[in-house]
Amino acid sequence: MRRLVEQLLRYGAVGGVGLVVDLGLFNLLRATVLDPAQVSQGAVVAKVVSGLVSIVVVWVGNRLWTFRATRSDHPVREAAEFFAVALGGLAIGLACLVVSHSVLGLRSALADNVSSNVVGLALGTAFRFTLYKAWVFSPRRRGRRHPTATAREDLVGSTEPAEARG
Repeated sequence: MRRLVEQLLRYGAVGGVGLVVDLGLFNLLRATVLDPAQVSQGAVVAKVVSGLVSIVVVWVGNRLWTFRATRSDHPVREAAEFFAVALGGLAIGLACLVVSHSVLGLRSALADNVSSNVVGLALGTAFRFTLYKAWVFSPRRRGRRHPTATAREDLVGSTEPAEARG
């Protein structure tokens, strides 16, 4: 349980950096080159761009810090899986933005930020953390083990055949 709490705290810290990148870039783009008053669906395009940049920042942080004990030896495959999950989370935030902006007609900067960066962020974060932990960085999925388990097995001997231990 302690390890899960520590992971959640690290995930939150990395996500906080990603949020700053996402919010900053979204609002910069929305206020300048993708102003919705000048560009049709400018807010949606700004969210896609800021979300993609944020995904890169968050993958690096999660790989190097949050899930470092269970990261893959195959970073390209891990990145592809991470981006697939992150795009699902981005789609959740975009869906919230589209409903607010296009369906409900709430087009202010505040409404765009609340729908995509509060409601969408909360729903997307739960989705992403669950899949990152259970799939992308799962120690069981690739036969990776936590360093504590490895040390314990070294002391008492493993019941797995050597080739299964990787």
